[in-house]
Amino acid sequence: MTEIRESPEDTGLFSPNPSVRGMVNLDRDAFTKTVQVPVLKIRKEIINKVMKSLKHKLLHRPHVKRIIDDPKDENDKNVILDPFLVTSEDSFDDRDREIFRQLDISPQVVHVDLLLTYDNFKTDEILEAVLPKGQDVTSGFSRIGHIAHMNLRDHQLPYKNLIGQVILDKNPGLKSVVNKTNIIDTTYRNFQMEVLAGEENMMTKVKENGFTYEFDFSKVYWNSRLGTEHDRIAGLLNSGDVVFDVFAGVGPFAIPAARKNCIVFANDLNPESYKWLVHNCKLNKVDKRVQAFNTDGRAFIRTVVKEELLKYIKSFSTDRKNRLHIVMNLPALALEFLDAFKHLLEEQPHNASVLPMVHCYGFSKDDNPEKEVKDRAEERLGTTLETCSIHLVRQVAPNKQMMCITFDLPADTLYGSQTNNRGEPPSKRHRLEEDGSVDTDAPV
Repeated sequence: MTEIRESPEDTGLFSPNPSVRGMVNLDRDAFTKTVQVPVLKIRKEIINKVMKSLKHKLLHRPHVKRIIDDPKDENDKNVILDPFLVTSEDSFDDRDREIFRQLDISPQVVHVDLLLTYDNFKTDEILEAVLPKGQDVTSGFSRIGHIAHMNLRDHQLPYKNLIGQVILDKNPGLKSVVNKTNIIDTTYRNFQMEVLAGEENMMTKVKENGFTYEFDFSKVYWNSRLGTEHDRIAGLLNSGDVVFDVFAGVGPFAIPAARKNCIVFANDLNPESYKWLVHNCKLNKVDKRVQAFNTDGRAFIRTVVKEELLKYIKSFSTDRKNRLHIVMNLPALALEFLDAFKHLLEEQPHNASVLPMVHCYGFSKDDNPEKEVKDRAEERLGTTLETCSIHLVRQVAPNKQMMCITFDLPADTLYGSQTNNRGEPPSKRHRLEEDGSVDTDAPV
């Protein structure tokens, strides 16, 4: 293949060859080109001092050696400088010249040919050169162990396998690159996905906040962007607290809670998530403090949560040392489950009884997400929340936020006659969008 030669004056000096535009099958050889770069001739015995003193002027490119042999003198080396910072002797400042004087170095700059290959280009540079001009370039991904999880847009799909291979090539440790192909499964929250490059193996291991989680990524839900939130909730817990995790997944809330010596009741509807929840509790040596369940969230609230609340509210209200926490991390639907707490218990032990603290997650596209989430929570609870805190978890999209509302479950919601507790569960036929939000226009 013919190499393309460019001089330092070319604006695309470190851009791949224009001929790669529109490439759909990765041809690494097509990225080979020769450019001219400035060098300084340095004596071998002082090379280390020079590299340290002139590091602000050196070329920084992936896998490019900045020290090369001088073909004319075996006692010298050529140090490659950044062509955008150094074009001639006039490019050096007074500090540089003082270094040259002290080390007896000639400031003369000469230009030599430098061969660039696919390995010397960055991910963004490659993808920007390949995709049509003016289109967004996606090089970001979530890392789940050895798996890179991408969310490509429609205009990028013709290049999906090339993109996947570039991501795999440029990120050591990755073995698979996958892309969402459909919405989240309406029942179990796991994404439909396809392998773009690398291995088909979706069994992975993730380390987060000092804990280890193992699971089959193709069968469960995991979001690597929630590590900070998992840690935030764990920070609210004290030894001896009781935690009910209604939508536990593979354990990122339940396991840190158990490690803090909390009593944990963790549930997930997905049999695969339940399997890996039990596995990860053993893996992290907290299985003695976690009781795992595999049932619908609403059923979990009306059976396990109800039974355990009756037990712990009385004892906690007496000594006042510990709290009851209910974690509901299913942001597409969790707020809809709050009506399951309506009149869950028949009679309040006494006015000063401890009330469970609820941490409920939801998506919002509203201009005032705090108010919108609070209004939805109050609607499902059938009462007004006098005090609550609302935390922005993350920006899911430019007009979509993931929020967490925390409040003490109101007594007038929790206690009362069971005759009114007939709220219908949200239909499992609602279609979920790629990020887990509900498409309310979908047929039910």
